[in-house]
Amino acid sequence: QLQLMESGGGLVQPGGSLRLSCDASGFNFDSAAICWFRQAPGKEREEVSCISSRGYGVRYSEFAKGRFTISRDNRQRTVALQMNSLTPEDTGDYYCAAAFVGTSDYVPEEREFTFWGHGTQVTVSS
Repeated sequence: QLQLMESGGGLVQPGGSLRLSCDASGFNFDSAAICWFRQAPGKEREEVSCISSRGYGVRYSEFAKGRFTISRDNRQRTVALQMNSLTPEDTGDYYCAAAFVGTSDYVPEEREFTFWGHGTQVTVSS
């Protein structure tokens, strides 16, 4: 059974850090690009950062550049999102998703991510 499980969310003060994890099971992880998305209350879902299946390609949204770092460990079947310098605007539900397209350095478009986890909540507040 294909499964993506997010963890690491929680409450953090502005300026703080969190490290989210996306753990995968039930599929060939080496062939899946992984992306993190988020959705704030009352707002549309938006892409945060994505990484190709072997980690050769990465993409960051403008708000994530310089603050967030995505990485993956294919042996451990996990993708991490290190988030630093968090602000209240980073509050939301964070989801990881998998795409089974392209080569090892291809970072898919949002519409190509077809399998989703259930999310982890991030709250940035003092």
